[in-house]
Amino acid sequence: MSITKQQKTDLIQGYRRTDADTGSPDVQIAVLTARINELTSHLQQHSKDHASRRGLLMLVSRRRRLLDYVRRLDAGRYVDLISRLGIRK
Repeated sequence: MSITKQQKTDLIQGYRRTDADTGSPDVQIAVLTARINELTSHLQQHSKDHASRRGLLMLVSRRRRLLDYVRRLDAGRYVDLISRLGIRK
């Protein structure tokens, strides 16, 4: 139900801004998106899992706040990020 360590490492490699970057908003958004996609597929099979649904809503809210922060900093980076992740606005 959660992403593996290898998946997380691949996401960090793909979305980092510098070689030592592991926690920039871009990386955090990519990791949250992967977790959201995993939970979404879980909830399609287990529709009455309300605890996981609450967790999903919290993850979506956290990702939305980070996306708003990136949009305030650099609108071009925001557009690039949502297009790479396949997130609708």
